[in-house]
Amino acid sequence: QVLLVESGGGSVQAGGSLRLSCLASGRTVSSYGMGWFRQAPGKEREFVAAASRSGGMTNYADSVKDRFTISRHNSKNTVYLEMNSLKPEDTAVYYCAADSKSTWAPARAVGLYEYWGQGTQVTVSS
Repeated sequence: QVLLVESGGGSVQAGGSLRLSCLASGRTVSSYGMGWFRQAPGKEREFVAAASRSGGMTNYADSVKDRFTISRHNSKNTVYLEMNSLKPEDTAVYYCAADSKSTWAPARAVGLYEYWGQGTQVTVSS
């Protein structure tokens, strides 16, 4: 089992940047495919980005491609989401998640992730 804690959220103006961090404890993060998801008020949780266990493969939602970058530092048991050129529609609670089953390509589906953090709020104003 792994415990995930996100940090780095906040309020920024459109065009700004933020870096989210997800610190894992209890089990090494290298045992998991890792993903970032977000949920805006009144909407379903949606996929943002994911990285394979080694970080060699990544996957992005079309809405964030070329603006967001997921990376992982397994030796630090930490996964990051670098967010640039932020837009008001990026406003949401962002969640880090861990998937123990995927062994190759990082998963996009919410239901494939077994462990979740508590979330961190990102607010982008126009």
